[in-house]
Amino acid sequence: MNTLAIRSMRSFRAALPEWWPVLLGLAVLFVPTFYDLFTGAWVGEEQGHGPIIFGLALWLIYRKWPEMLEATTPPRASWTGWPILAIGLLTHMLGRSQKILMLEVLSIILVMMSVLLIKRGGRSMRVLWFPFFFMIFMVPLPSEFVAAVTMPMKMAVSWGTEHILFAFGYPISRSGVILQIGQYQLLVADACAGLQTLLTLEALGLFYLNLMRHPSAFRNVGLALFIIPISFSANVIRVIVLTLITYYYGDAAGQGFLHGFAGMVLFVTALVLILSIDSALQWTIRRREAKNAPLRTREAA
Repeated sequence: MNTLAIRSMRSFRAALPEWWPVLLGLAVLFVPTFYDLFTGAWVGEEQGHGPIIFGLALWLIYRKWPEMLEATTPPRASWTGWPILAIGLLTHMLGRSQKILMLEVLSIILVMMSVLLIKRGGRSMRVLWFPFFFMIFMVPLPSEFVAAVTMPMKMAVSWGTEHILFAFGYPISRSGVILQIGQYQLLVADACAGLQTLLTLEALGLFYLNLMRHPSAFRNVGLALFIIPISFSANVIRVIVLTLITYYYGDAAGQGFLHGFAGMVLFVTALVLILSIDSALQWTIRRREAKNAPLRTREAA
């Protein structure tokens, strides 16, 4: 176990006597919401990234906890926590009463932020801003907006899949977002190429950037810009895999267990592409530094 993990564990143990009433109150407030999420939205493909995002955000908070305690000692409560708490509780009440999932999930973030502001002050948010920003990716977007953005994305993924497989000699054609390969027809669904999938992959890329913390601005900005084409490419590869599974093993295989496996292919592909682009950017930086090194030596001489 590394030093950071040991520090985090000791900090959490030391903080439990102070924080357990707060954690108990949060549990009473949000357990019904999490029960609905784990038995409803988070079971499906479109919102299946929710528990992953939330789990990673909690891990980031755990990892940064000792640094946050050091930055906020002695603690100075921030008055801005109280209005944020009021807004978070009202949002929760409205979301629960009207069955608006977006508001329920948003209220989790607002209430957690407000508790930290009240107990540790504004400096706590300076240390833990990224985990709370990261949790925004688990908030479901309005269905009307998702539908409007998703259709052109599905068209682009379908077009890419058709042209790539046709170039490799497969008997494939396309009508809108419907792919015909051999005797099988496949509808490119929202979960396969929609906005939520893109946002999940964006979150994965930002998480990787935050974890690596590269000192080079060129490397950080370059990788951030590549996240969008990486996400699109991973979506295309996922649909290609599903199409080939259906072509070789039949429609039942494509819609059954292997369909879920294709979701794993999506994230593995995105991670591999992110690591590959990051390595290429690192190689570019090293090459540039190697070229500039003789110039600096001459100037020094």
